[in-house]
Amino acid sequence: MDRRKFIAGCVGLPLLAQAGEVRAQAALSKIIFPFAAGAGGDTLCRLIAQEMAPTLQRTIVVENRTGGDGLIGIKAVKGASPDGSVVLVTTGPTMYLLPMVETTPSFDTAKDFMPVSLLARFEFALVVGPAMDVADFKGFVAWLKAHPDKTSFGVPSNGTIPHFAGSKLEKDLGIPLTRVPYRGSAPVLNDIIGGHISFGIVTLADALPQHRAKSVKIIGVSSAQRSPFAPDVPTLKEDGINLVADAWYGMWLPAGSPPEFANRLGVAASAALAKPEVKEKLTAIGLIPVGSSAEELSKELAANTAFWQPIVKETGYKIEN
Repeated sequence: MDRRKFIAGCVGLPLLAQAGEVRAQAALSKIIFPFAAGAGGDTLCRLIAQEMAPTLQRTIVVENRTGGDGLIGIKAVKGASPDGSVVLVTTGPTMYLLPMVETTPSFDTAKDFMPVSLLARFEFALVVGPAMDVADFKGFVAWLKAHPDKTSFGVPSNGTIPHFAGSKLEKDLGIPLTRVPYRGSAPVLNDIIGGHISFGIVTLADALPQHRAKSVKIIGVSSAQRSPFAPDVPTLKEDGINLVADAWYGMWLPAGSPPEFANRLGVAASAALAKPEVKEKLTAIGLIPVGSSAEELSKELAANTAFWQPIVKETGYKIEN
């Protein structure tokens, strides 16, 4: 090799290395959210993406990869390169319920993903309408016993927390109930108001506007403590139902991602969620900001899995895949 070319090449190596480093820092980071745009989880993703981008020195976009009750987006991240360019934000229930109900699980949360952080919590509500003229949970139970032919209730979808919470409620009350699946909370609430179904189990945030307008009545919430959004409403546990069924959003990377980057990402997410302006925007849509370590996210997932596994198994519900 010509000596001058060799020396020029050696001089250029640091420049190439610097260029590679710049490209790596500027690499596109994508948050995949496996549900539609516009709802609370989508807002959460966009808020934290905006806040984390300067901290991580990366451009971060949110992609709504919908379909399969969350499976399409989850599988997209599972199969992604573990280089920090793609992260998953989804609900906890999708990560522990889907492997329970698929005949052949599409993923193993512990093996296929690296936990990053718990992001925010949300709650579910037991909602009745004008057809069920009751003041509280005790009256609700008495009404169901007196009207055994009118025990249909709505849930936003099959295979979800509201679905299995209804199964748990049916068992604990000893009253046969008929579940009616819908596509989202809005049509459930519409049919409760219209008297087509007696009650429903939906996201608390979705039910609050109608509750405040007195179109429906929330008579129980699924959280461990009374909700800050409806402090006058008792928890189901207070009324004797052994059920704590609040849900949450978490963040994961593909398995094999650098642990140092996972830690940086978790710290950045927690810092974003601690900002007063972010807290204000999230609480306005019924989300309770959290932020946590990866270990705390793993513990939350394990506890939820242990609680719901026997309930789901008893129902026999399965998704053919």
